[in-house]
Amino acid sequence: MDQNINVQQQGEGEGQGQEGGKASSRFKRICVFCGSSPGKNPTYRLAAIHLAKQLVERQIDLVYGGGSIGLMGLVSQAVYDGGRHVLGVIPTTLMPREISGEPVGEVRAVSGMHQRKAEMARQADAFIALPGGYGTLEELLEVITWAQLGIHDKPVGLLNVDGYYNSLLSFIDKAVDEGFITPSARHIIVSAQTAHDLISKLEDYNPMHNESATKLSWEMEQQLGYTAKSDIAR
Repeated sequence: MDQNINVQQQGEGEGQGQEGGKASSRFKRICVFCGSSPGKNPTYRLAAIHLAKQLVERQIDLVYGGGSIGLMGLVSQAVYDGGRHVLGVIPTTLMPREISGEPVGEVRAVSGMHQRKAEMARQADAFIALPGGYGTLEELLEVITWAQLGIHDKPVGLLNVDGYYNSLLSFIDKAVDEGFITPSARHIIVSAQTAHDLISKLEDYNPMHNESATKLSWEMEQQLGYTAKSDIAR
């Protein structure tokens, strides 16, 4: 996998205007869900690197699944090379499979997949999904569900590269039409085709609460591995 893909300076100067040409952000850390494969379309790799570039420009650190291969490896290496902190959370059983060579940044080993998701969610201020497979989809849908249940108010974004997530968005719209997802819950998902546009939308995100949504108790939060409500509801 070539981690030195020549990326056009897409949107050069986007988001700049604060000290030293750097942008400010409401987010300290963003969790990125993405594939452990690079995918067949080179645009996915370009999008991963451009997302990393946006995080660096906006002075946002990265939380991710800890792998050094596929899109995970591309985005984490680019953020790390840009001087931002990288936290990878990975189950010990997956370390031989998803880490190739030297790990990138800080690697936090956990006991299993559920603890991995809970720790990534606890550490992050927002979530972005790049293209990926079953694992990416499962992580994405879980944080959306947690938002629907009132466990957190953090923005959730889809980087819809080349329409990769069009069919998922169509399914969700169908579920709204059929009464399985409320319009306010549909609002949880923010999507855009470029990293710059997506992060800008996430910066402006305000949750729309469904008055009938159940706020989960602290017992459920403990089961999810969350240490305090203040860590997750901002």
